[in-house]
Amino acid sequence: MELLAPAGNVQKLFYAFTFGADAAYIGIKNFSLRMKADNFSGDDYEAVHALKAQFPDKKIYCALNSIFHDAELAAFRREIDYFRRYPIDAFIVQDMGVVPILQKAFPAAALHLSTQASCVNSEAVKLYRQLGFTRIVLGREISLDEITAIKDAVPDMELEAFAHGAMCIAYAGRCLMSAYLTGRSAQEGECAHTCRWNFSVKGNPKALAESGALVLEEAARAGEFFPLYETDGATALLSSKDLCMIDHLADMQASGVDAIKIEGRMKSIYYVALVTQAYRKALDAVSGTISFAEAAPFVAELDNVAHRESTTGFYYGRAAANTPTSGASDSPYLLAGTVDRRLSAAALEAVVRLGEKTMAARAAAFRMLSPEAQISRRAIMAAHPEKTPRPVTARDGWELFEYTPLNKICITQDIEFIVPGRGVQCAAGGTWELIDPDTGTLSSWVSAGHRCLLYTAHDIPFGTIVRCAAGGTTSGRIRNGRRDTAV
Repeated sequence: MELLAPAGNVQKLFYAFTFGADAAYIGIKNFSLRMKADNFSGDDYEAVHALKAQFPDKKIYCALNSIFHDAELAAFRREIDYFRRYPIDAFIVQDMGVVPILQKAFPAAALHLSTQASCVNSEAVKLYRQLGFTRIVLGREISLDEITAIKDAVPDMELEAFAHGAMCIAYAGRCLMSAYLTGRSAQEGECAHTCRWNFSVKGNPKALAESGALVLEEAARAGEFFPLYETDGATALLSSKDLCMIDHLADMQASGVDAIKIEGRMKSIYYVALVTQAYRKALDAVSGTISFAEAAPFVAELDNVAHRESTTGFYYGRAAANTPTSGASDSPYLLAGTVDRRLSAAALEAVVRLGEKTMAARAAAFRMLSPEAQISRRAIMAAHPEKTPRPVTARDGWELFEYTPLNKICITQDIEFIVPGRGVQCAAGGTWELIDPDTGTLSSWVSAGHRCLLYTAHDIPFGTIVRCAAGGTTSGRIRNGRRDTAV
């Protein structure tokens, strides 16, 4: 099965490919259902072409899956030349009005039917095949048995199904709740995720709501009850559990699924990297490339990504999808940064020389101070040794890397490298150093926005991400609040 990962921007596209996706889906400008994602614009197409050259066997699918009013179709026509700049292998669409436009403007690109089209039967699949579609992204309300029936009826049609990520309480995600409460339409890419909000029951019946005895009953459906629970002052009535099928990929393959999809174009690179790698290894185990025991540590990393309670959705029946949830489990880690280009031995020598020059200049400046000022400076340095610059010392077996910090780390703490294809590599304090590239001196800490080099004996290829303990989290605990720092 093909593994399809989300890519909300160029950086996420790189990590999707680096951590094992066969294909990635992107949105260009404001024509997909994730307008709040960064999306691709400007000269991003140049970076995308470079990634296609770096990963020649990978595919890129463009999500063009919103609904189009006539004005929006006209806007898309004006942007066609810009879309042509991207190496798009397929378009994911739900609005049939855009199909003839795509077929004329992009004859080499395949057409994939979006899950928003709610295709869940073989007759519909046959119709879409006649319209020129080569793949159906099945509606999420389908079961594995129904997928098998569709594949048997239309064996030449590729079937794609979601395997992991957020679900929507509305049928195929076609929800008007966001538009009703906020004026932002989910069908035009601006969903406010109002189903995840926490609602409080105001007035006197608070105790009743907390007891679980409060239920909804629709007038024409007497005896059918929807229970309302309130805990910690709020309840999420319509928030569905997350889908997780990582333990059932063999069943998905046996049913006739050709591609599995990970939800999350608005998620972080940490999410994209770890979830993609977990499913890559799980698929490799199903195919026999590696053992299930070898895949297990990668699969276990799913617990280290922020998530809600999980479910198998509708694949084995409706019961698993019928229970809403609230809150989420925090990741016990923060994304500390990304390891970028490995630098040459000559670059290291230049950094060492720069550090020596910096220290010599500081020594000369110190000698220019008055005796009283020197005494004061020595006292300050003795009281705060961490603020005293130290030059880089060349170490055997250590290598230098460009490093992009995204959260604060200190050299005294332990960090972990998430290495593509190899998993977690622990790095205790003292086995790595941070260097200020402007002075060639060691830094005791670094945070987002700082320029930095990473110096270490650990073998970490380009594409490695770095994480550190988040603190203040309880592994496996589902929280109802929100944590300020997202990963």
